[in-house]
Amino acid sequence: MNTPSFYVREIPVYGDLILSPMDGFSDLPFRALTRRLGSAMSYTEFVNAIDVIQGHPNLHQRLTYQEEERPVVYQIFDDDPDRLVRAALMLREHSPDIIDVNMGCSDRQVAGRGAGAGLLRTPIKIARIFRKLTQALDIPVTGKIRLGWDDDCRNYLLIARIIEENGGQLVAIHGRTKKQGYGGKANWDAIAEVKQAVSIPVIGNGDVRTVADIERMKAYTNCNGVMIARAAIGNPWIFARRDREAVSDAQVRATMLEHLDRMLAFYGAERGLILFRKHATRYISPYRLTKAQRQQLLTCETKPDFMVLFDRIVLERQTV
Repeated sequence: MNTPSFYVREIPVYGDLILSPMDGFSDLPFRALTRRLGSAMSYTEFVNAIDVIQGHPNLHQRLTYQEEERPVVYQIFDDDPDRLVRAALMLREHSPDIIDVNMGCSDRQVAGRGAGAGLLRTPIKIARIFRKLTQALDIPVTGKIRLGWDDDCRNYLLIARIIEENGGQLVAIHGRTKKQGYGGKANWDAIAEVKQAVSIPVIGNGDVRTVADIERMKAYTNCNGVMIARAAIGNPWIFARRDREAVSDAQVRATMLEHLDRMLAFYGAERGLILFRKHATRYISPYRLTKAQRQQLLTCETKPDFMVLFDRIVLERQTV
């Protein structure tokens, strides 16, 4: 793509599909794979400002990226404006392109302390956070939000305007409230309202499972880009605008092998294979395996064992 789909301040973004930041999934191996297939930006797994400041020993894995992933977005969470600024300045030393504030995580341990989606209950604090961050940093600051805390507090338009008015350069919006979690139906009307209310780029998120959903969301909301989360796990080809049923067994095998190799190289042989299992579960889900086959595949202890068993299962499926 020669023409940017949109800009985050002066940073061009070549493409309109983006892998959503997901704790435990949006690591370097998966991000790099989806970038190759068409994801236009790389959001890291979110990082706790406290962990940044205190130097958590495992933080480096969340912050590691490849140059070809740019633009790279470090996503950060906390409920304290000053601590967020301090952590963001420390993260700036790793040369990300963008700092994103997580205001969408509905996990009780995050939102319950007033961070993540918990910030949606304190609009004044959000204004303070973005004002302080945009004054302190020389790179763009963005935010990812939900519709609000619950049905009685759907303040997404107010929050989007606050982000823009205090220097934020993009807003990504998940069309559900914190209380909904991932249940119910995402509200695309709200995403369209946000797009009309602000002049900065708007990224839509929620209930995008197929290529047709991508085009429907873009047409319905006029959003600048579409963020895909759970539907990308086991189906990274969606970033190449290909639905899973259009992907051959040979292509599934090749992509799984590439993903597994990236995991082994990044995490080491033992941990890489263990962490790959959650991806493998989704890759093999369309194959209607028996419980015994699934158990055997997901407890393989070496890469060769995993691939040999996968090949046998697929061969049996093809000969049925």
